[in-house]
Amino acid sequence: MKNITVLGAGYVGLVTAACFADLGNKVVSLDIDEEKIAALQRGEVPIFEPGLAELIARNVRAGRLSFTTSYDEGLKEAEFVFIAVGTPSGVAGEADLQYVRMAAESIARVMDHPMIIINKSTVPVGTGDWVADIIKKHQPEPVPFWVVSNPEFLREGSAINDFMHPDRVVLGSMHRDAAEKVAQLHLPLRTTIQITDLRTAEMIKYASNAFLATRISFINEIATICERLGADVKEVAVGMGYDKRIGPAFLDAGLGFGGSCFPKDVRALEHMALVHGAHPQLLRAVMDINQHQRHQVLIKLRDIFGTLNERKVGILGLSFKPNTDDMRDAPAVDIARQLLREGALVQAYDPVAMPVAARILPEVRLTESAYDAAQGVDALILATEWNEFRHLDMRRIKESMTGDVLLDGRNIWSPQEMIELGFHYIGIGRGNYQNKQRG
Repeated sequence: MKNITVLGAGYVGLVTAACFADLGNKVVSLDIDEEKIAALQRGEVPIFEPGLAELIARNVRAGRLSFTTSYDEGLKEAEFVFIAVGTPSGVAGEADLQYVRMAAESIARVMDHPMIIINKSTVPVGTGDWVADIIKKHQPEPVPFWVVSNPEFLREGSAINDFMHPDRVVLGSMHRDAAEKVAQLHLPLRTTIQITDLRTAEMIKYASNAFLATRISFINEIATICERLGADVKEVAVGMGYDKRIGPAFLDAGLGFGGSCFPKDVRALEHMALVHGAHPQLLRAVMDINQHQRHQVLIKLRDIFGTLNERKVGILGLSFKPNTDDMRDAPAVDIARQLLREGALVQAYDPVAMPVAARILPEVRLTESAYDAAQGVDALILATEWNEFRHLDMRRIKESMTGDVLLDGRNIWSPQEMIELGFHYIGIGRGNYQNKQRG
């Protein structure tokens, strides 16, 4: 059993703390947000992540997981300290490191024994060296410490499984012994552990996310071309995916990516490239295509209705992806706001994100079910591919609508079946079906 402290009780921090506790370690989750820690101490988990509440409760009962707002208390016995605080985008797209700085300074002020500091937050290349300098500068008395980069590769909605069954664990440090000690923490996961220098580990995270975002934007670019030429992007992606050099992952055309990682990380990498004299044309194109996918919804609806003023539009799904209530940079949010600006009346439903949506989209009428969201609308937009939407009674949906436009933003339904039910079906890159309807 090792003594671990995790700074930050957000998605990454809570999952990291709960999973390390479940592996048999004694873990303290530390966050300066008193309300959040009080809720966790009452057994209330402030975020939705499948299985997380149960995992936290089990390890709290076992005495392996506790919560505090005190650095003195939280670092008292810590051997390993994970920094898992937020790094939001700044004005120019750069990663805002104010919370990382605050964490490093707070660690330094109470450090009274040697410890290994692990950067879990997604941070720009060079941050590990910067954190080490901050700690040295703010220590009251010199105490040995070592900095290791351990980028996270967790996907919201499957974060626990991703932690427990990772493709790889990446560790970077200028001190091999420190990296190997962190590697020991991960041995129960039985996966490949790559040890590099600090900056290379930090770059692996950005390069990985930027590549995945690029695949999504690439297939969305192909989808736009498919619509013009009468091809079906779903079949195109299948054909591409059979090629072992390409593979099928992240080739689902749709409304583009959102969330707290891909958009932020691509922008941050672009900013790093710019300030160091590189020319990130590809990264800019990735973001431009992604934003264009959201505008396409309005363009398609205008082509049908002419004007959206006073048109009633329903939206199915508000979170940026299924199995989470996270609406950060969600395509549905942009689409809803664009519709509202053009005078449309918008109603929407999401299986878990409704409390968040009530704060973010106060002008949208939130309904109690998918069927209510379709009631009386001229057009219905599928924005998030929640599994329950795949199994809706689409005949009932059609009968409850005033109009017949079904915009399948994630290509989850069969175009032919929807057309046979009487929908004016619009997919993403389903040019063969859409051309037939126009003809």
